[in-house]
Amino acid sequence: MTLEQLRIFVAVAERGHMTAAAKALGLTQPGASSAIAALEAQYAVKLFDRVGRRIVLSEAGRLFLDEARAVLRRAGAAEQALADLAGLKRGHVTLHASRTVAHYWLPGRLVRFRRAYPAVTLTLKVGNTRAVAAAVGAGQADLGLVEGAFTEEMLVPRRVAEDRLALLVAPGHRWAGGGEPSPDALAAATWVLREPGSGTRAALETALSERGIDPAGLTVLLELAANEAVRAAVEEGAGATLLSRLVAEQSLSHGRLIEVPFAVAPRPFLLLRHAERRMSRAAEALMAVLSEAADDAL
Repeated sequence: MTLEQLRIFVAVAERGHMTAAAKALGLTQPGASSAIAALEAQYAVKLFDRVGRRIVLSEAGRLFLDEARAVLRRAGAAEQALADLAGLKRGHVTLHASRTVAHYWLPGRLVRFRRAYPAVTLTLKVGNTRAVAAAVGAGQADLGLVEGAFTEEMLVPRRVAEDRLALLVAPGHRWAGGGEPSPDALAAATWVLREPGSGTRAALETALSERGIDPAGLTVLLELAANEAVRAAVEEGAGATLLSRLVAEQSLSHGRLIEVPFAVAPRPFLLLRHAERRMSRAAEALMAVLSEAADDAL
């Protein structure tokens, strides 16, 4: 049994699809299938059953999955220890970031990190705030960057920047050029929103709740999982939205969007780490680079 076989087994088990697992690991589908077949043959046990076009874990596979994950975690810890001894001449760090942070605040800082530590590899995964916090809590990410509230108790946040939010409409919207809409107008409006779990969506719902408006009663024409899609829909007159000014900056400067007066508190960009997991030197170095702008306002 090899660590590579275990990595392939876990990837297939998590995705339920041989081709998807092979693609995620940078392997060919026949190579991944061969590794699973060799593991099953070596121990005379069937790890997967085929159900329709998907494969699912057998009973033996379900029992083996936790052990395989544990071995990979221990191997990762050993590799991390050696990387630390090498003084950051090698290493790897996994960062998960919510979409606003990842697309508009993070890129320049990742360039700075890679220039400072060219031998350290970095994996970035993008999701919404809820997904990022869950990944750090589960140990799937060394660090997380979010712009919204999170519920995982074992995470330690550090403020690294501040984000300003804007209520946005198309130039022809009835709110364009006026003052802050009344609570009744806000409640009756048509909205284009990010998906539940998004920090941007949570910020709007909090602001509306503070004005006595139940967010559950909003008329939501579109619910989209990307800031850029929300921005484009609002530019086309689909309704109002709340977005980071980082997302809307060019549209505002070119007159494609209008910012409507709307008192909403700035929100922090938060760097998350797990309180009880040891951080590698590579993760500590990335944390230091990301924290350099902790007192800067956006």
